[in-house]
Amino acid sequence: MKLVPVNTDLIPLNKPLPFALRSASGVLLAKKGYVIGSVAELQHMVGLGVSLHIDESDHQREYVGKLHALLRKDVSLGVIADTHITAGDLAKVDRDDRDDADWLDILARANGLLRDPQKNSFQRLLGLLRRDISRYAQRNPDATLLALMHLSATELKSYSAMHAMLVCVIAELAARQVLNWPQEMIETLGRVALTMNISMTAMQDDLALQTTPLTATQRHLVEVHAAFSAEFLKDLGVEDEVWVEGVFHHLDKVPGPLEGRSPTLRIARLIQRANVFAAMLAPRASRESLQPGVAMQACYFDEKHEVDEAGAALIKVVGIYAPGSYVRLATQEVAVVVRRGANTTTPRVAVLVNRQGMATAEPMFRDTSQKEYRIVATVSHRDLKIQLNLERLLSMV
Repeated sequence: MKLVPVNTDLIPLNKPLPFALRSASGVLLAKKGYVIGSVAELQHMVGLGVSLHIDESDHQREYVGKLHALLRKDVSLGVIADTHITAGDLAKVDRDDRDDADWLDILARANGLLRDPQKNSFQRLLGLLRRDISRYAQRNPDATLLALMHLSATELKSYSAMHAMLVCVIAELAARQVLNWPQEMIETLGRVALTMNISMTAMQDDLALQTTPLTATQRHLVEVHAAFSAEFLKDLGVEDEVWVEGVFHHLDKVPGPLEGRSPTLRIARLIQRANVFAAMLAPRASRESLQPGVAMQACYFDEKHEVDEAGAALIKVVGIYAPGSYVRLATQEVAVVVRRGANTTTPRVAVLVNRQGMATAEPMFRDTSQKEYRIVATVSHRDLKIQLNLERLLSMV
């Protein structure tokens, strides 16, 4: 039994409890279905010095049951995404102090929201999604980058949402840690990153799996999607001009320093650079991901082949070898980058394949700033013949 604390403000009164309430030691306090009739009764329970908890497995069973019921009724993805948040809030688990994240769960939320947004809930759900992604990225940026880089290479069916999440993370990290943008501007930046492709989410997922060249119609929709996405946001009730215009301009190729640009155009430029970098690193069915050095060069130099301020900020915060990328060491071991190093070229890595070409029983950590463990080459995700245990690795980072 895994017990997690419950926010008492969200326990329903005069309604059957959706979960059994327990003490911190697991003692049953109120059965599922029990009706707490008043605030006084709840306060009396808490006033005894008992903290209220639920069994996390009960929460999962209840939630999965609700999803199955909605799917049987052929409810839209947007409504299901809304139900996901509502179910989580109803018996809200206080997890703000946790560093770990269920990235597949967050990806499913993002995918449902972007594929089938509902006007009455879109901005609220988008705000919660961005908040959760940002919180985990700030608390453990290396683990966040590791998870998202790995998922971007393995979850091609949700490519569009995955790409948006990765751009959101690396752009926000650069804005916060290198460019020192104000919090309000960073939050708008995150919203722009998550919604920049909202008008073509389904098509972008299809393109990630497509092995043939783009058709004329597909190419046209890709070229005009920034304007379509901006209009889409307006139709969803978004009135924030910086957000909408940031999406409209996120493909603009305007070289030069960020200083002197409006907040909208500074956001758009950083998104454009992060967009290029993330797209190059993520594989598709039709092509391998590009070498990190190639992706970094495309990001670091602008359209005039000069150092780009936004691109340089991204490289400084992510590194030449981003967490989640695979490398070969001078020892001939193959490793995954798990943590950024003292400089952009010397990350900390976990060896997955030893020098004899055998998978290691447990990841062995190496510091690539040491000469004997220096990085000599990058390794494609497809060339790695072992299954990465992401959850296990994240627990060690």
